[in-house]
Amino acid sequence: MQKEALTVATAQHFISTEVRENGHEIRRLMYHAHDANADLIHFPEGALSGYSKAQISDWQKVDWARLRQELEATADLAKQLGLWTVIGSNHPLGEPHRPHNSLYVISAAGELHTRYDKQWCSHTELNDWYTPGQGLGIFELKGWRFGCALCIEIQFPELFMAYAQQEVDCLLFSAYSDSAMFGIQAQAYAATHNIWFSVAVPRQMSHGLTSRMIGPDGELQTLCEAEQSTLCISTLDALDERWKVPLQYAKPWRKLARKGEIYRTRFVNDARSKNKQIV
Repeated sequence: MQKEALTVATAQHFISTEVRENGHEIRRLMYHAHDANADLIHFPEGALSGYSKAQISDWQKVDWARLRQELEATADLAKQLGLWTVIGSNHPLGEPHRPHNSLYVISAAGELHTRYDKQWCSHTELNDWYTPGQGLGIFELKGWRFGCALCIEIQFPELFMAYAQQEVDCLLFSAYSDSAMFGIQAQAYAATHNIWFSVAVPRQMSHGLTSRMIGPDGELQTLCEAEQSTLCISTLDALDERWKVPLQYAKPWRKLARKGEIYRTRFVNDARSKNKQIV
């Protein structure tokens, strides 16, 4: 069954130490995304709660009740607007366990559809801040399959291979980073697996890396302006002629090639093939 075109808003906004301010900014951009007829809006790592080492210095100082209130207000607006909303936030666990670094996936009905917890934490995150998560984060919207990833996980190709094996169409990658290399790596994964790749970063990091959408050919589709709190609006359309080669030719061929049978059936029993020390 062919998927209908879908519109994604990728956010780039200032993340404050005040959760209430973050909630207001998130909801402001949700209105803009709705005005642009977006089906889904994607926010950076720590968009609501703030990120450890940046906005958070001590878990004991976090107002978890306020965080829950802001999340509920955001879910209410998602329902009002009919807008799927993916938000970076810390997720508290029971004592004495450290929180997860997570992405909340809120449906257009205003319900928490699922949550992705960062699996590959950095050395500092693992030892001082977070409990690592388990499992992929996949959800479906209008026939499109979305996967989730966070920041340093860009360094682990096995994660993106796992999503490709689950036939994800678009990867939602949230980061708190100004590394231009993250953008280059995202383009490489998009091109390798022929998927769309949304990259959402905070405004204060955008001097080095801006929020963007990368097409399934690995080329930039849309890009936010640096140093601005804004959105880039992208249409995901599998029938667009622009994506014919990556989606209709490259993607199915590579899937077949990775199984290996097309090569194994063409191996030959030839002495000149077996001997690696002749010319």
